[in-house]
Amino acid sequence: MSADSVAAQDLILISVDDHICEPPGMFDAHVPAKYKEHAPRVEVGDDGAQQWWYGDLRGRDLGLNAVAGKPREYFNIDASRYDEMRPGCYDVDERVRDMNAGGQLAGLNFPNFTGFSGQVLNQGPDRTVNEVMIRAYNDWHIDEWCGAHPGRFIPCGILPLFDVNRAAAEVHRLADKGCHAVTFSENPEALNMPSIHSGAWDPLFAACCDTGTVLCCHVGSSSRSAPAASDAPASVRMNLSSTMSIYTLCDLLWADFWDRFPGLRFSLTEGDIGWIPYFLWRAEHVQDRHSGWTRHRFGASGGPTEVFREHVLCCFINDPVGVKLLDEFNLDNVCWESDYPHSDGTWPHAPEEAAKILEGVPRDVVDRITHQNAMAHYQFDPFAD
Repeated sequence: MSADSVAAQDLILISVDDHICEPPGMFDAHVPAKYKEHAPRVEVGDDGAQQWWYGDLRGRDLGLNAVAGKPREYFNIDASRYDEMRPGCYDVDERVRDMNAGGQLAGLNFPNFTGFSGQVLNQGPDRTVNEVMIRAYNDWHIDEWCGAHPGRFIPCGILPLFDVNRAAAEVHRLADKGCHAVTFSENPEALNMPSIHSGAWDPLFAACCDTGTVLCCHVGSSSRSAPAASDAPASVRMNLSSTMSIYTLCDLLWADFWDRFPGLRFSLTEGDIGWIPYFLWRAEHVQDRHSGWTRHRFGASGGPTEVFREHVLCCFINDPVGVKLLDEFNLDNVCWESDYPHSDGTWPHAPEEAAKILEGVPRDVVDRITHQNAMAHYQFDPFAD
């Protein structure tokens, strides 16, 4: 790639990974009257902390890593009340103000209290109620959060993963509402669901192909983290935070459904990219040296590298190793992320940081990574508004 210069003020930034700390009352307008008593709620504990609950299920931490605007010494303290976090974490108007201040045009926002793949709303004891709440969450997210500022948010839905046919139906319903991204677990088997190799997910995969919907596998969406010594320093777990994406990528490389669903796409979210070329080489090596006994056949997909290049999206915040290795990627499938309001994010200096790390990358590649790829994959056109 020939060298080029990047000016921070010229960047158009669309993030494929931000987060919402959902506001109380978000379900009020979207849950039918007969189910109101079952709606998730925010309660104040004896210690004064506010916490989401779904029946007897405790939601994820209220302000999970909501550190935007805080000094680094406070990054390990999750906010326990809304007034302990920046309003842009939970107020959509303030979020857009923060996006403006941070030089970001648009973003795809993952859920928080539900778990990144909607685990909490999937684990309630009544499946009908679960589906009602999942649909209510999606309607709030699309109609209220994204709808408040057209052109500023890529909608991202959650699915009733406990029933693949209901999940497929929700993909179609969401697509009709203009949503072409849904969360999916990085390892559904870890959530006591079928693995991606089981064939059980075929109706969902077919629905995603029919609608051009991307299955987004966010780090942590299996409710598991990489193993480490029980007494390991905190930095060890932070150093391993991207590791689960390695397992997801390898599962996808060796999946046998690509010929059945040639238009299917997954995204690896918040895992960075610098490690990917090595694992692609390792996959090619495994196929070359071990296929005599593993008997794996790739069919029309061609091989593990081709599977990755055709079907897997990836993204980075500030990964200089990945940028050095961009020639190893399909540049139509690499995206930028902000990760607001999490501690790895670069807000409010994202344009400056992105310009620094992308220095020397051709301008057309910069444009693809920073906004054009996200627009294409998620059928999103901010300029229409």
